[in-house]
Amino acid sequence: MAAVQTPSLNQKYIVPRLAPIPAGWFWMGSETGQDNERPLHRVWVDAFFLAQCQVTNAEYACFLNATGNPAPPRWLDPNFNHPEQPVVAVSWFEAVQYCEWLSTLIQQRYRLPTEAEWERAARGGVEGKLFPWGNDPPQSLPNYAKRWQGAPERVACHAPNRFGSYDMCENVHEWCSDWYQPDYYAVSPERNPRGPETGKRRSSRGGSWRHHVKVTRCSARSSIPPEFQYADYGFRLACDLP
Repeated sequence: MAAVQTPSLNQKYIVPRLAPIPAGWFWMGSETGQDNERPLHRVWVDAFFLAQCQVTNAEYACFLNATGNPAPPRWLDPNFNHPEQPVVAVSWFEAVQYCEWLSTLIQQRYRLPTEAEWERAARGGVEGKLFPWGNDPPQSLPNYAKRWQGAPERVACHAPNRFGSYDMCENVHEWCSDWYQPDYYAVSPERNPRGPETGKRRSSRGGSWRHHVKVTRCSARSSIPPEFQYADYGFRLACDLP
């Protein structure tokens, strides 16, 4: 289990722990899921790094202290403000601003992952499975009925997937960089797709503590307008190889 980092009193930022995602082909989408997951298509993704964990309140606190930006709506809610919980109710624009802020400090380009990168990482190099662990339903996970009682869990409480990332497909929806288009897969390029040029909603991936079924399939897609600040939306950092 990963040790979750919390800042010291004068710490200006926390360097995210990154998992290397190898370059490769994979089958993106699903023939048995929602219409927006079709067609199943072969995609190449270049190697990149993905944060092992969703951005936490501890990490985001450094950003707020440095920039003076307003705190997200649930910041003082005791159900959501533990340092090791993922930060929630952050808009897409605020997530991008966090990436840009950290990139300037560390001199390494952090960004949101594309949908293709996110799905590649979630699958962990295993083809054709519904979930990061296989095809068994979410209800088969240990203590499933007792998890996510009205709020997201602390990050990295359970085992990582095969690529070393925690909480893939669960805990909070994660913003992606792409504009959302329901039929994008029909015209998506074969290599490193980055979504349509314009749109009204931004793509997101992963499950949410607030839904009846709290873990999504690897191929499941979601989206909301980028200015929305929902209590089950967070984000995870991606980073290009040097």
